Amino acid sequence: MSVEGGFRDLDVQTRAQDDFEILTVRGEVDMASAPQLQAVLEKAQQGGKTLVVDMTQVGFLGSAGLSALLVVSKAAPYQLRVVASREVARPIELTGLDKLLAVYGTLEAAIAAEPNAH
Repeated sequence: MSVEGGFRDLDVQTRAQDDFEILTVRGEVDMASAPQLQAVLEKAQQGGKTLVVDMTQVGFLGSAGLSALLVVSKAAPYQLRVVASREVARPIELTGLDKLLAVYGTLEAAIAAEPNAH
C-alpha cells in the first residue's frame, strides 16, 4: 500500500509469518502520512497476531508518527514490536517512548523476543 505524503511517499508492505504480521514501512512518517500508517496498523491489528513494524527504511519519524505507534500499542499492549533504524530509535528514546514500546535493532531480534518482553 502506497500513501502519498507531501513530497515523499510512504509505503507499507504487509506479510504474515507464523504468529506475526510483519509490516515493512518505507519513506517518512510525518503529519501527512501518520494517519494512513495508523490506519494500516489498526487494520493489521484486527487479525490478532503480534505486529512487527519494520521501520529500518524510514528516514524520518515525526511526532504524529510517534503518536500513531503509541495509539496502536495502547490498544493491544505487548502485541506491537518496532524494529528501528537510528533515525527512528532516536525520537522514540528522546520522548521516553522506549519505556512503553518494544523496540528492537533487527527484525530477527523482534521475532525472537519472548512474548510480553520490553
